[in-house]
Amino acid sequence: MTTLTLSDARALAVATMTACGHSAGAAETIADHLLDCELRGLSFGGLARALSIAERMGSTEEPPRPIQVVGETPVSATVDGGDQVGYLVGMRALELAVAKARAQGVAVVGARNTWYTGMFSYYLEKAAQAGLAGMIAGSGPAFVAPHGGTEARFGTNPIAFGFPATPTPVIWDIGTSAVMYGEVMLKERLGEKLASGQAYDAAGVPTLDPAAALTGAFGVWGGHKGSGLALVVQLLGMMTGAAADPPGVSDCGFFVVLFDPGTLTDADDYRRRVAAFAESVRATRPVDGSGPVRVPFDRSVTCRNEAVRRGTIEVPEAVIAALRQVAGDV
Repeated sequence: MTTLTLSDARALAVATMTACGHSAGAAETIADHLLDCELRGLSFGGLARALSIAERMGSTEEPPRPIQVVGETPVSATVDGGDQVGYLVGMRALELAVAKARAQGVAVVGARNTWYTGMFSYYLEKAAQAGLAGMIAGSGPAFVAPHGGTEARFGTNPIAFGFPATPTPVIWDIGTSAVMYGEVMLKERLGEKLASGQAYDAAGVPTLDPAAALTGAFGVWGGHKGSGLALVVQLLGMMTGAAADPPGVSDCGFFVVLFDPGTLTDADDYRRRVAAFAESVRATRPVDGSGPVRVPFDRSVTCRNEAVRRGTIEVPEAVIAALRQVAGDV
């Protein structure tokens, strides 16, 4: 592992995205999302993801098209991402949803024809800062086998919920697969093995080999309950117009619902009650020998605050070297 200052890490991400053909503004938008992943200790979605973006863009013959709103009502919008990377499409969808939820109290926005949308908690934190609660669900290419099966039918299908509170929101963000795509890709780059029970090869045999898992299937999270949730997320993503099983890394569905608590109750009072309830959860008597009880998003906030205080992150040298090669002289 190599230590990078936060400014150097951001500059490397921006240079890599610029080398891929993104504008300065778009490169900054993507880099901010990737760096937030690093700050929160989710390295598979951080600078290593910049390599996956570069590889995807380099392997695509058709250039991406402008992001377009192809359908709209006062409370909804449908976005065609034009095969742009999801960090940009997701932010456009979020901006639309925030504006509509503020104006109408509720908003539903769907985006399709995009890929690599990143951490849904990144978007929901921004929504919570605007005083809004919400949910994001996302479908994608088939990498995950349903419970009881060994062939891929679902995407890794993340789903997240966010609620405004002071000083930090309550956000629950999970993938419905036993291992996320970015984790498998990073382990393949670093020559590491998967954990037992996470994946199958193309013949349906359990495997620890990331390359074999990418041609086979990942396991689902949570047994039959997680499998059912993964199915629901796939159907929500398809509601955006995204394909049920798009080829390669493409056409992910990004489904956003935001709502203003003020349409049902006093918004400020709700924020206070969310914060108080979260504190009551943290105050739960812990199991003997375990640490204190946490609320979803607590770990991320603590890790990010510590990384910002420290001013550095740790990144695998192989990832840094590959990024510098892509970035070239930019």
